[in-house]
Amino acid sequence: MDALSTPIGRRRLVVAATAIAAFVATGVAGANVPLLKIDEDPYGNASSQHKTVVEPDTFANGSTIVAAAQFGRFYDGGASNIGAARSTNSGQSWSFAFFPGIDGFSNPTGPYSRVTDPSVAYDVKHQVWMVSSIGLNAVVRGVAVIVTRSTNNGLSWLNPVTVKAAGPSDDLDKNWTVCDNLTTSPWFGSCYTVWDDFGHGNALKIAYSRDGGLTWTLSTVPNVGVIGGQPVVQPNGTVIVPLDNESETALGSTRSTNGGVSFSAATTITSISRFTDPGGIRSAALPSAEIDASGKVYVMWSDCRFRAACATNDIVYVTSTDGITWSAVQRVPIDSVGSAVDHFIPGVAVDPATSGATAHVALAYYFFPNKSCTAATCQLDVGYVSSTNGGASWSAVTMLAGPMTMSWLPNTSQGRMVGDYISTSFSGGTAHPVFPVALFPSAGGSDCALATPFCDQALYTPSSGLQAAAGSSVANEPVLVTAKPQPGRSAFKHRH
Repeated sequence: MDALSTPIGRRRLVVAATAIAAFVATGVAGANVPLLKIDEDPYGNASSQHKTVVEPDTFANGSTIVAAAQFGRFYDGGASNIGAARSTNSGQSWSFAFFPGIDGFSNPTGPYSRVTDPSVAYDVKHQVWMVSSIGLNAVVRGVAVIVTRSTNNGLSWLNPVTVKAAGPSDDLDKNWTVCDNLTTSPWFGSCYTVWDDFGHGNALKIAYSRDGGLTWTLSTVPNVGVIGGQPVVQPNGTVIVPLDNESETALGSTRSTNGGVSFSAATTITSISRFTDPGGIRSAALPSAEIDASGKVYVMWSDCRFRAACATNDIVYVTSTDGITWSAVQRVPIDSVGSAVDHFIPGVAVDPATSGATAHVALAYYFFPNKSCTAATCQLDVGYVSSTNGGASWSAVTMLAGPMTMSWLPNTSQGRMVGDYISTSFSGGTAHPVFPVALFPSAGGSDCALATPFCDQALYTPSSGLQAAAGSSVANEPVLVTAKPQPGRSAFKHRH
């Protein structure tokens, strides 16, 4: 049976680039480009770790970019609140606001104990920004998928709308939201949110909205266990959802051609082979998906199939023009297959004004320069590569941040954390990756988990957008790994 068809059970802050660049130049010594600190965790509750920002997602509409993330990470799941940084001039300057009405840390307070997994979307038809997330209760169970909306271009945010409240045995996780923004689509103005129910074997769930996120209707979906679905919408309105199976050992997809009313059976694209990243870092093979102007889908994840003995991870990808037929797995040639570099947590973007053989693709990712390291010795970096020909060739690496020591990162029950995902978006023809950077937590000692009162992990982006660059043509190396993939973490624990 197909691997994916097995039944399952308010504070505001304005940041100017010139004010922050000098600070970052001394704090992030390895960076090749000046960085801008766009937000940080101001909370002080003793129950979570501060100052910690993790797991950003971004979306751009014209010159406006919104980047949402978790603030004040708890060891056993979730955060004190979600907030969003906003730029209206393609990343030159940013403002910031926390979300109201979610949990006991927001202002005004809301019904949940914690919150997790922000995902950003914009609805062009209704002119609404929205950030979906998961409301958690006191025992860290996902009790609601919620959407926080802004009707004034991200300047301020409204109390959340409930997409789906959990039943007594549900445990909702890993949401992602996208909107259909092209007038060529018969479903223009529809938005789609995907999540899974860990309480019932990671059951796939999807809902759609036709009114700017105010009300949501559940879709009819296949009975399958999944995690990490990231929907994209083609110009004809077809919704394609790349996703992992529940054990993160296969990548698959499902799609809808009727505006999200129903979705097809989930089919397998490829197995996933994955080296366990060293250093005790929390990481996975969750997909990062984007789409070009013609509707071609790019899906990236970390995978070791091109390495002898599955010795370290590359960032790899597949493409499709219809969500049914997919390309062979290709490797992003960041370095040679003989290197010791370990790559993970990709955040891919495609310039929505480009397509096909001239598509501009940008990729930010974390990496360890040498996979033969430990929690005490691993040095975490952030890199960036790009393509101007749809991935036929790739640029040289631009170093964005690092090195970071693992003890500087907030600790969780699943490892030291920057996030299960990061994000890149194009605005003004340039790429804007957004990612957490940890500095030495001098306020409380060298270990963030023991710091009193503060760590020092905030959200950063290049102070100017990054150009997509041409590279020399590199042939795809033969697949080396045929061994059984290593099991993913989500098979036995959820990832709030």
